[in-house]
Amino acid sequence: MTPLRFNALAEAQRKVPVVVTESSKRSELFASHIFNEKAMRAVMTREAFEAVMQAIHSGVKIERSMADQVAIAMRDWAMSKGATHYTHWFQPLTGGTAEKHDAFFEPIGRDQAIEKFGGGQLVQQESDASSFPNGGIRNTFEARGYTAWDPSSPPFVYGTTLCIPTIFISYTGEALDNKTPLLKALTAIDQAATAVAQYFDKNVKKVMVTLGWEQEYFLVDASLARTRPDLTITGRTLLGHQAAKGQQMEDHYFGAIPSRVLSYMRELEQECMLLGIPIKTRHNEVAPNQYEFAPIFEEANLAVDQNALLMDVMKKVAEKHSFTVLFHEKPFVGVNGSGKHNNWSLATDTGVNLLSPGKTPMKNLQFLTFFICTIKAVCEYEPLLRASVASASNDHRLGANEAPPAIVSVFIGEQLTKVLNALEDASEELSMEEKADLKLNVVGKIPDLFLDTTDRNRTSPFAFTGNKFEFRAVGSKANCGKPMMVLNTIVAKQLTAFKKAVDALIEQGIKKEDALFKVLREYIKQSKKIRFEGDGYSREWEEEAARRGLSNHKTTPEALTENISPKALALFEEMGVLSRVEVEARYEIALEEYVKTIQIESRVLGDIARNHVVPTAVRYQNTLIENVRGLKEIFAENYQDVASEQIDLIQRISRHIKEIHTNVEAMIQARKQANTLPTFEEKAHAYCHQVKAFFDPIRYHCDKLELMVDDELWTLTKYRELLFTN
Repeated sequence: MTPLRFNALAEAQRKVPVVVTESSKRSELFASHIFNEKAMRAVMTREAFEAVMQAIHSGVKIERSMADQVAIAMRDWAMSKGATHYTHWFQPLTGGTAEKHDAFFEPIGRDQAIEKFGGGQLVQQESDASSFPNGGIRNTFEARGYTAWDPSSPPFVYGTTLCIPTIFISYTGEALDNKTPLLKALTAIDQAATAVAQYFDKNVKKVMVTLGWEQEYFLVDASLARTRPDLTITGRTLLGHQAAKGQQMEDHYFGAIPSRVLSYMRELEQECMLLGIPIKTRHNEVAPNQYEFAPIFEEANLAVDQNALLMDVMKKVAEKHSFTVLFHEKPFVGVNGSGKHNNWSLATDTGVNLLSPGKTPMKNLQFLTFFICTIKAVCEYEPLLRASVASASNDHRLGANEAPPAIVSVFIGEQLTKVLNALEDASEELSMEEKADLKLNVVGKIPDLFLDTTDRNRTSPFAFTGNKFEFRAVGSKANCGKPMMVLNTIVAKQLTAFKKAVDALIEQGIKKEDALFKVLREYIKQSKKIRFEGDGYSREWEEEAARRGLSNHKTTPEALTENISPKALALFEEMGVLSRVEVEARYEIALEEYVKTIQIESRVLGDIARNHVVPTAVRYQNTLIENVRGLKEIFAENYQDVASEQIDLIQRISRHIKEIHTNVEAMIQARKQANTLPTFEEKAHAYCHQVKAFFDPIRYHCDKLELMVDDELWTLTKYRELLFTN
């Protein structure tokens, strides 16, 4: 009987690219399904439009009468785009997005109906808060939660649904999503950064965080993926021997995009244009069947929403092209995994990038202020930044000689290192004139030295790459909101402390520039340990980082403990981003997610090993046994000489089968023991160190059998087929 795998492979090989008709001008499509400022001006009254603008830019509450006007205009616009339903689109702590669709349609009599959508439905809706991860904030019988409109992120029409970006909070007000604390962190850094920016320009009234993410992913033929229970259920291959060819020829990176993949990319980009997602770049990544999309940077809240939306759209468009999208950070062993680099910067409402040097010493002193404060923030809270990207899936990637290590460090390049060293070495005994001269000579040189003065360091988790910092440790399937919330909070905290220190010196009669210089000089000294220019993959760096006192949390349970440290709790409460209850709840949710992830993987691995691999191996072993019996009949006493290889293979198969049974049974017992532990913290450590410890031994013996068993009997699609069919 032909295995399902061969039918799926034949089906995959028959597939041809879907023809996609593209508009000749993407600019004509861009944001046409977004209820943005242009759309609002076209359909709203002046009063309603101004109310929304004030809500977006100043946080002013929209009155109910205005909300009704906005809702009517939004409904009419959405219906003109083909919408029949609306939903509050939010990002719960599941890592994905959530939506409940309601029709505009509403009966008003026995035979009559209207299209209804008012301010009440726009501004707030009720959802079941107990059915989403809440860390114990809500009991099962306390179901009520609320979604509330976020005017700063524009509604959009996708398919036939008007999607309204919202926050998600419990009945008692605690945040149950990724957006709410991100918005609070953005407010905190706006206030802190604006106050510091006004040292250099009194006209600055607002500082915005900008984010440009780079989304890596794998595309696998859907029919092949369906033959792999591990890919279908866990998003990664729990077993499978490496293909003879992987990425070692280095011929996939930036190579010609396969025609079927290109058709997928084209249709996806058209959808992105309609939805206002400014996708600019597409290319092959390092591993076979791995690719990347990257947009032009946006304001951080909008960029986070766009990335979450993109991941949804990627999956839906992939279905039309018979692909499965894999966002898991490590779906295949032996080839690179996928990340989501977060390019972060700060911009003023006067059009200045605060992380870009200027043309005058004072502008460069402004650059150095935000540059050094960011480095100092990372130095102070590097364990918390590591915790922000911790997950069971990202553990496979961090430190695997393909991605940043679990040790957080900052790379700034040779020239900027020289600048900071010069500032650090400046003597306290310098006169005011000499300090001014130092600033002119050192700081004033940056524009000439700035562009492309050093090679990029791909082993650095947090690297300065021109006019921004690139946080490279974020996982492919992560919601950008969590690491961005942490990064913005710690930088806001550091900028607040910086202003307090500078103001104290100014009050003592020290000139502003000298006060800035003095505090920055101390920050350079205090944060020197976080700066590293070398190979982050090396054993020497791990030893050096330990001497410097940097954390090295290699597993998620270990990393997550930083979230509930006294320092972290004080930080989030002081900056008004998360309460103690919210922090502790998120810690509990993250641990529970980790436990369930490893638990599911363990169950799937045991199932595949026992119900796919072992029966297939036994079937092939029986074939060999029949072959040996036949040889014995023919060659009599000499059969062992003729059948020695078959006999040896039978014995080796038996040993691998035995080891699989032994390890699977031991894993099951370890899982049962872990499940009896009273807290998710204890369970997480048990699953990490006891249950997960059996994954590699089971995989080893299964993969050995894959090499021994007749290819026509093997039921699981192999790496060579998954990675090289497109």
